[in-house]
Amino acid sequence: MDSTAFTIEEENLICIFDTTSRDALIAGIRGALPGFEEPELREIAESTISKLNNITDADFSALKFSPAYHNGDEETEV
Repeated sequence: MDSTAFTIEEENLICIFDTTSRDALIAGIRGALPGFEEPELREIAESTISKLNNITDADFSALKFSPAYHNGDEETEV
């Protein structure tokens, strides 16, 4: 698996923040981290930030994010 590929949970988290730039997204997630009390959500946020730090701005600009959910074994975009 590509270490910079985002999971469904990471993509859903990304979709609630400003995605106009990679820096804005990282800042938004970092700013929200203190309010994430659930360890699983903190882990998802930290993993997302790590992946965002490992891609270029050009690569980020080419990405399209849309919320999705698990439907059994299938992914469904909303």
